[in-house]
Amino acid sequence: MNTESAVKERYAAGAQAREAELCCPVSYDPQYLKVIPAEVIERDYGCGDPSKHVRPGETVLDLGSGTGKICFIAAQVVGAQGRVIGVDMTDDMLDVARRNAPVVAERVGYANVEFRRGRIQDLALDLDRLDAALQAHPITGADAWHRAGELAAELRLKHPLVADESVDVVVSNCVLNLVEGAQKKQLFAEIFRVLKKGGRAVISDIVSDEDVPEHLQNDPELWSGCISGAFTEEGFLQAFEEAGFHGVRVLARDPAPWRTVEGYEFRSLTVEAFRGKQGPCMERNQAVVYKGPFKEALDDDGHRYPRGVRIAVCDKTFRLLQREPYAGMFDPVEPLNDISLEQAKPFDCTRTSRRHPRESKGMEYRATTDASPCC
Repeated sequence: MNTESAVKERYAAGAQAREAELCCPVSYDPQYLKVIPAEVIERDYGCGDPSKHVRPGETVLDLGSGTGKICFIAAQVVGAQGRVIGVDMTDDMLDVARRNAPVVAERVGYANVEFRRGRIQDLALDLDRLDAALQAHPITGADAWHRAGELAAELRLKHPLVADESVDVVVSNCVLNLVEGAQKKQLFAEIFRVLKKGGRAVISDIVSDEDVPEHLQNDPELWSGCISGAFTEEGFLQAFEEAGFHGVRVLARDPAPWRTVEGYEFRSLTVEAFRGKQGPCMERNQAVVYKGPFKEALDDDGHRYPRGVRIAVCDKTFRLLQREPYAGMFDPVEPLNDISLEQAKPFDCTRTSRRHPRESKGMEYRATTDASPCC
């Protein structure tokens, strides 16, 4: 049995009856649990609560949504103006989620949740659409098998399960580790693809303190139990960075391991990462001053910000550092005379350099003013 089949089989069983070893204890806000049927709560598996980091009005995508618990909590947080999409590949889990969606909608007074069938490492392929197409044109030989691949590619292009740049926040609860290692890079690329510019991912997952040895990786039961496919703590953060995210930070780290196998510790980690640093770098004579408390800060692109020093930045970085997760860490320094983006020249973002005050004030600046009422 391959890894994906083992995962589907075990989670299909977990949709029928509670299996304690598929999750670790998580405390959820009880006010959001009141409207969720017991069937959903009892058969939901996770290791954290990323829903506490979503906001009103957002479009939320939950990867590996299972029976829908995180989706139903997020639905109440985002409100009637928001939207929640759950994606899962296990029919039994989706049956529970879809059956209970109208119940939750009636109790909260609005319907803003939908569940779609797909693989989280291939968020473009709608498996329900693919099944319908294959039922209409069954695979009967090698030529038909080739056509099925073409059909899947066509569906990804014309009818994607989740469209490009359509989601404000991607959440997931103890699911990324279930994806085979060779497909994890594609998984993070898909998360990046569906997020809007300025969007973010908030992922709770099980990570290990050391590289998981090969003999544990080859155990299907441990893989479906969130053990074998775990990232290391460092590797989990690095995967976001390699996919193009910025502002990667740990929101929660369990001090005690959830489980220890042969001396390897596995614990829950919740990470937040942002999309939006991509784009041209333009020179508008702006600067930022890192306020501390460290002697200097180093960003994801290798730029160093010594404490208290005016550092030249491009317009994109200037605005980025005023938004979360950096807001409050830097003082922005605007130029005295604004340079429009149309007039701006390209900025060399491969370097880090100080910004002389005269670059912002103007070389001919000669003003003399009275003291301001600051003291």
